[in-house]
Amino acid sequence: MNSEKTLFQKIADREIPGNFEHEDDLCMAIRDIDPQAPTHVLVIPKEPIQRVGEAPGSAQELLGHLILVASKVAKKLQLDNGYRIVINNGPDGGEAVPHLHVHLLGGRKMNWPPG
Repeated sequence: MNSEKTLFQKIADREIPGNFEHEDDLCMAIRDIDPQAPTHVLVIPKEPIQRVGEAPGSAQELLGHLILVASKVAKKLQLDNGYRIVINNGPDGGEAVPHLHVHLLGGRKMNWPPG
């Protein structure tokens, strides 16, 4: 990974603002600045893993933690009718920021296939 901080590292370091829904030692959950659903939150590990396809085996617990935090945030935001969890990987997968993150989308009925 290149040595420049990603957008998400700058948010975690409070160099730029973020609308936080959750934060702990391992990750943060912030509102997406370009929401694709009424509720769109990004769950981002503080450890700068470029993408899920490059996550080391040692990140197994962290990856599970991200999903559990997404579920916790969904409950907090009362997404009782359901929600979608998405992880984009690489340019063709829709990845816009080269720092692993989980999208939590809800507040409307999701279509299938997604896109």
